[in-house]
Amino acid sequence: MRTQVIAPAGRRSRGPAAAYARVVVRCRWLIVGVWLLLAVVAAGFQPPNRGSGVEGLISVENPAIQTELASFARFKFPLLSRVAVVQHDPDGLTPLTQAEAVARAAAVTQGQYADAGPILGAIPLTNTAGLFPGSRERDTTILTLLFMPPDVGLGTQIAAAHRFVDNHFGPEDHVVGVTGTLPAQVEQGRVVSRSVHTAEIATLAAVLLIVAVAFRSAVAPFVALVTAGTAALILLDVAGVLGWMLHVAVPPEVAPLLIALLLGVVTDYVVFYLFAMRRALADGLDRRGAAVRATEDTTTIVTVAGLTVAAGTGVLLVARFPLFHAFGPGMALAVLVGLVAATTLVPALMAILGPYLFWPGGHRPRLSTMERAALARRDRRTRWLVRPRNAAVVLCVGTVLLALAAVPARNLSLGLSFVGSLPADSEIRQAANAARDGFAEGIVSPTVVLVEGPGVTRERDALARLQTMLAARSEVAGVVGPADQPLPDELGLVLSRDGAAARFLVILDTSPLGASGISAVSALQQDLPGLLARAGLSGASAGVGGDSAVAADVVARTTADLKRIIVATLVVNLLMLILFLRALLAPVLLLALNLLGLAATLGLSTWLFVDLLGDDELTFYVPFAAAVLLVALGSDYNIFTVGRVWDEARRQPMRQALIIATPASSRAVTTAAVILAVSFGLLFLIPLQPFQELAFTMAVGVLVDAVLIRSLLMPALLALLGPLSGWPSKRLRSSSGRPQQAAA
Repeated sequence: MRTQVIAPAGRRSRGPAAAYARVVVRCRWLIVGVWLLLAVVAAGFQPPNRGSGVEGLISVENPAIQTELASFARFKFPLLSRVAVVQHDPDGLTPLTQAEAVARAAAVTQGQYADAGPILGAIPLTNTAGLFPGSRERDTTILTLLFMPPDVGLGTQIAAAHRFVDNHFGPEDHVVGVTGTLPAQVEQGRVVSRSVHTAEIATLAAVLLIVAVAFRSAVAPFVALVTAGTAALILLDVAGVLGWMLHVAVPPEVAPLLIALLLGVVTDYVVFYLFAMRRALADGLDRRGAAVRATEDTTTIVTVAGLTVAAGTGVLLVARFPLFHAFGPGMALAVLVGLVAATTLVPALMAILGPYLFWPGGHRPRLSTMERAALARRDRRTRWLVRPRNAAVVLCVGTVLLALAAVPARNLSLGLSFVGSLPADSEIRQAANAARDGFAEGIVSPTVVLVEGPGVTRERDALARLQTMLAARSEVAGVVGPADQPLPDELGLVLSRDGAAARFLVILDTSPLGASGISAVSALQQDLPGLLARAGLSGASAGVGGDSAVAADVVARTTADLKRIIVATLVVNLLMLILFLRALLAPVLLLALNLLGLAATLGLSTWLFVDLLGDDELTFYVPFAAAVLLVALGSDYNIFTVGRVWDEARRQPMRQALIIATPASSRAVTTAAVILAVSFGLLFLIPLQPFQELAFTMAVGVLVDAVLIRSLLMPALLALLGPLSGWPSKRLRSSSGRPQQAAA
């Protein structure tokens, strides 16, 4: 039997959108079957994995890494260790315990422990009598640095450290744990693995609850669940395959962000379709006719909005830092997969389910008394808002509030913390805290200064002067170097056997991977040539290695990418808005509002985490990822809200168009924004500082955009501009109700 689609009364369905809507409705069962098959295949497919943690995205060309490699080549023994065993007793460690630690480390270095595995050697640092530079306590702490070849995997290094502790330490040694940046990186991956499913389940449950409440339906959440779940299964497989083909290292830490973005965006688009479907059914159309109208009315806007978000996130490819090459394509791919699912599977399910989408709300859904009252309030608010004087006041007050909220962003600084981002009850963090209590803040991640030059080891006085100048620098707790000679010369610890290199271990008294530590090491790198000259080593060269130096390079490269990212983001989003609205003035001003909202969001995040909670910085990639996402998502909501206004404004004056379109679209946008904010906000359940920073920033940014900018400032702006909003086009109607110029 041939299916007949009833066209909406009083409307002539023409054009690509109408044709697409009819095809999707006719092929509804085929579309559902194809997506079901893809989901089954995706569930059983394990994509190849080239991913690694964030550490895998740090290039070996990093100058700090090059310095460390040069140091190892010169001395055949590393001075830096990123894995350490911490012993700590606030009441004091006995002389016997301290002596045993020294003997144990010597035995490892001399190869006396057959079970030591890849450990090349060990050096015990004790705060006996407070003699170690920068020690805060006396006789309370021993830090045994473990040295392993740089080509040994992280998991192997951590396992070797724990095996060493289990086999050679006892309860009387007061071992707090194994710590360091390498254990912290491994632990971050474990925390994500343990927490991500909880966060995803909580997010999905919250999203489904919001959809159920919004539509008073038990079936509408099912549509959102099927669409988002299918898209998520396919996304992870497609992302894995593309990452393998393009040799892109996608860190596992990125996956929760991609899933949150996908769930939020897909559910947003489902909400837009369902609101359109309910309106069509309420107008008296049958199941298939309503599906055709809802698909025709919504698909173009959803498609343009989705492509805008995908293009806006994909611009991270212009950055040179490898991490953004993982973030950008991953987020763009998440949006595209969600867009394809939303524009095909949702219309097909609408055509199949019809009014049962809104069960038990009724066969023919109508607005409840409460919903009618809410629409009436929005209508009265909009009528009040579009009056010129009121619009001017709202726009000025709102702009001032956003500007004030943005003020704390001037204190925004960036860092790259591994240990400090772990939960407070983590053994790695507790061990690091114990080491810092006994020594100095930077003891777990010291910095090495490598000085190279022919015969430099014979310049003992000059090297001693350099060590004194290094120790005298602000934010330096102490320095170990040639002036100390903690071990005999023949071991080649700080003076190379070939006489051409010397090295210093610099311990900071501030967080080594925080903004202050990074700033201190960056300043040291700049000052080194002058320090060498003043010490009498003008013929030598010097480099800086260690976690702080690596982080300094990462932050510098990230900051250098900022200009490219901002320009590309603004250009892409502006072009999409111009093409969709066929205007220039409104897109420029709307994008300016988006940027003001972004500045306010970053200001609020800085106020919370830096000013209120006392953190030294935000994680270096959080502001950049949030900026790209929030600008793109703001353009997404611009397209949905302003697109409705534009349709009406071509037929009647702008203020009347706002009165008609704004109340109708505000509930859909508000519902979608709450869903998106929840999707990102529940990343807070992953107990790592970067995720919590990103969760807060994204949730607040989405709500600021939807509640303040989209609901108040945007209508006020368009009401003041009137038909001038469409400049240089004259397609919009004048206040008299006549078109300024006939549409082309």
